[in-house]
Amino acid sequence: MTAIVPDQPSLHELHSRPFASLREEYDYRVEDIEGALPAALTGTLFRIGPGKFEVGDTVLKTMFDADGMVSRFILDGKSVHFTNRYVRTEQYLGGDTMSRRGITTNAPSLRGNLRWPANTANTNIVSMCGELLALWEGGRPHRIDPESLDTLGTKHFDGDRLGYLGAFSAHPKWDPRTGEVYNFGLDLFPTPRLRCYRIDPSGRCTQINSLGLWDMVWNHDFALTERHMVFVLDPLRPNIRTLLRTRSLERALEYQVRNGSTRFALVPRDGSAPRVIEHDPIFHIHVTNAYEDGTDTVVEFIRFEDPQVFIQLGERIEAPGDSADPRAHLTIDEWPRGHLVRYRITKSGRITETVLSDGAPMEFPQYDWRRSTSEHSITYAAAASSDLGHYNSVVRIDHRTGTRSEFDFGLAQTGEPLFVPRSADAAEDDGWLLVVNHDLVTHRSALVIFDARRLADGPLCTAHLKHHLPIGFHGTFRRQIAQPAPV
Repeated sequence: MTAIVPDQPSLHELHSRPFASLREEYDYRVEDIEGALPAALTGTLFRIGPGKFEVGDTVLKTMFDADGMVSRFILDGKSVHFTNRYVRTEQYLGGDTMSRRGITTNAPSLRGNLRWPANTANTNIVSMCGELLALWEGGRPHRIDPESLDTLGTKHFDGDRLGYLGAFSAHPKWDPRTGEVYNFGLDLFPTPRLRCYRIDPSGRCTQINSLGLWDMVWNHDFALTERHMVFVLDPLRPNIRTLLRTRSLERALEYQVRNGSTRFALVPRDGSAPRVIEHDPIFHIHVTNAYEDGTDTVVEFIRFEDPQVFIQLGERIEAPGDSADPRAHLTIDEWPRGHLVRYRITKSGRITETVLSDGAPMEFPQYDWRRSTSEHSITYAAAASSDLGHYNSVVRIDHRTGTRSEFDFGLAQTGEPLFVPRSADAAEDDGWLLVVNHDLVTHRSALVIFDARRLADGPLCTAHLKHHLPIGFHGTFRRQIAQPAPV
């Protein structure tokens, strides 16, 4: 008698697993822990990303349209407690009806497609002015209770000037010296512009500038120095014909290298006139940090060698999906290679580049946030050990020595690494890296903790969840230990 061997998942099926929805909301103490939890690492890690990739019968085209889900890891030095909870947005509370379109997914009804895309609150979660906020850059923040993870409604700042859309970027920046927060909102209609905001420690929001965008350029992030908000505006613009045909901003975005340039925009924090400097076209997504060096301004980010992969992904989104796997079009077959770079902008408008790393597929750059607005020496990032699949490793780049160390998780999907200092006055890089990793073979996720200075030595501790977490975006760590109600 011949034994029947169960079919093993194909490589494509494994790479599709990060896009599998997690409909359940859990709340439990993590029991499956390898290694030893650092006793001094106490506080709460919050992560956010898409959790559910369907609204009723509508399969969402990309992670940008999926309902935001908060994942929380409570660390008390002895144990890990996990909770996940969906942000109660209008789309989530609408149940099986997609009443308004997404960034990439059309709604079933014409009326829904004529409305502004749904605020899915799935991009970043930040601790700001005493509140925990879930962010989505096309609309207002959602307030989250850090203890219960209940959604407390949308955020309306005192003296609110967020524009008619309420757009508030998913990447606010902090000045560690003044306690101020800076952010922007992207307005596309009727006049494309970046509204630039300062939020003081009491939570009062003031618009300090408005930067005209001339040509509807899309921008996701910025950096902060002691004197400026620094924007790197690449020639990524919507094709109006495609926009009218598909009614999808994401599908319409094109990298227009032939008739475009990258503009470095320095917006003074004191409200005076911005400086805009033209440069040859480049392509990036996230900015790491920036600082002033005398009269020069220096900004760091990952510059991609070839942006065409994102255009190709947009084409795959527009094409019909595999009927046997509606998420077949969500996976990326080849990540773009990139270099960690620093650009120096002189008072005279001269721009020079310094390359800090070899070319490799990597993204989600991070650093010690206490070094914000100052020069930092270490950058961490998620990376891919091959050109295929997902980001599946973590890298540490030391700018002082030019060395790079890495830990490879194998067949996995690895999220953005967050640095947590050992103490408030610890030296830069003296602390831990916290990474949420999805093992694609076991289809389970884990919180992985590294000694930030000894990344290549492997994890100090791995706290395995009972289930997977869908692919995510960003997060934050608070020193307060959340105190949820007893289960």
